[in-house]
Amino acid sequence: MNLLVKILVMVGSSASIGFGIWHFFVPKAWKWYSYIDINATELIVAVRAINVFFSLSLVLFGILNILFVYGDKSNRYSIIVMLAATCVLWITRLVFQIIYPQGSMNPILQYWMLAAFIIVSLSYIISFFIMVLSATPT
Repeated sequence: MNLLVKILVMVGSSASIGFGIWHFFVPKAWKWYSYIDINATELIVAVRAINVFFSLSLVLFGILNILFVYGDKSNRYSIIVMLAATCVLWITRLVFQIIYPQGSMNPILQYWMLAAFIIVSLSYIISFFIMVLSATPT
């Protein structure tokens, strides 16, 4: 396994896991539910479920990428597939931050989020292309 891929996946995955853990606490920290009518209980439950699913997905994708890249049981194909899925997720998040920026009430936060999403996306994209373009061992 290419050392650069291992380093980049560790950077992207650590950030992904960190974002996932942090996002479990975002609704309370940013008082999400105060913006929702108290009588809209189904909406509150739906937002909570989506956030938990999203947060858990980030943590699991981060852990799985580390396990695939650092484990001795995975093969090139499985690593490429996992990196491709992760690239799609992070590119989507990056595009949303560009088109519909979050953190706009604080420009510093908005641009830090953009920078972080660029770094994480590039970590996975570069790793993906290194894996795709590397020669298959014979």
